[in-house]
Amino acid sequence: MLIFGFSLPTLPALALGDSTVTLEDVTPPVAPRGDLPPSEERIAKLFENNTFSVVNVFDTTLKPELNLTGSVEVPEGNGTGIVWDKDGHIVTNYHVIGSALSKGLGKKKPVARVSLLVEDGVQKTFQATLVGADKTKDLAVLKIDAPEALLHPISVGKSSNLKVGQRCLAIGNPFGFDHTLTVGVVSGLNRDINSQTGVIIGGGIQTDAAINPGNSGGPLLNSEGKLIGINAAIFTRTGTSAGIGFAIPVDAVSRVVPQLIKYGKIMHAGLKIQVAPDIVAKQLNVKKGSLVLSVLPSSTAAKAGLVATRRGIAGNILLGDVILAVDNLSIKNPPELAKALDDHEIGDRVVLKVQRDDKVFDIHVELEESLN
Repeated sequence: MLIFGFSLPTLPALALGDSTVTLEDVTPPVAPRGDLPPSEERIAKLFENNTFSVVNVFDTTLKPELNLTGSVEVPEGNGTGIVWDKDGHIVTNYHVIGSALSKGLGKKKPVARVSLLVEDGVQKTFQATLVGADKTKDLAVLKIDAPEALLHPISVGKSSNLKVGQRCLAIGNPFGFDHTLTVGVVSGLNRDINSQTGVIIGGGIQTDAAINPGNSGGPLLNSEGKLIGINAAIFTRTGTSAGIGFAIPVDAVSRVVPQLIKYGKIMHAGLKIQVAPDIVAKQLNVKKGSLVLSVLPSSTAAKAGLVATRRGIAGNILLGDVILAVDNLSIKNPPELAKALDDHEIGDRVVLKVQRDDKVFDIHVELEESLN
């Protein structure tokens, strides 16, 4: 071949392979895995033992959209739930099925589809109806008609004895990836959770276990594999995990869920009174405590002698009692009063420290179902 008057030597053909070398000769030996370290083996077993107790929950009012871009998106209403008992009760967050509840479907049609793991890699989907829900606790109970053999209730623990630094595990469906495990520690206790329902839930568990959209309603477990919380929210500026997640403590869940199953709602313990909002209290020069605006005449609060705000003969406003404490727990405003009473059951007797005019004294009263 001539190129610009120069001749090039003919090159030998490139060899495509050496027939004398076998695949086995060029395949490196694979070392056996060996036993996992005890700590890793324990975590793996905890996941295996609990994965059948964790379900995927889809709000029926929201249709999944086909994504052709290859990116991962989380539709609103895609969350996680746990199997509560052999009767088919599923516990999740209120906000996971909030769209269906806002449309009133709970009383007429199924509010969610629940995907239950029936064997490794195989899931079966059931229609779920609403049993009960409470927005103030961001909890809901669903019911599926599944064979008892497929239902594996989660093991319920306690949250009152948690310690910062102890290990915890979260199982859920972040970004639609079902049955995903993340591991961390309890990084804080008694946090206020700014729930997606728009309310503040006290006593929350803070964890650095990665919690992302889709984890809502899933379990937070201790190192024994027992339920210690229901994952509910994250602190984030980007929409993804920033290492600060929050769970509703299981002690609260254990009080709320039986009531939702039995009554369809939470029977909140309280006083059948109305208290002044902060802005009204400040206008009336009440700087601390919770001012009583009205008292239901037939209530235990009325029988105990709690006095409401009223108008005098000349039309002037006469302030009612100001509740300063509940069982020696200081009360600065109405939310603190609600939180203090929420820790009690209907029928409990509490001591209210009240201010009336210039006098401060105690009133003993039995709690009953709240007006709210």
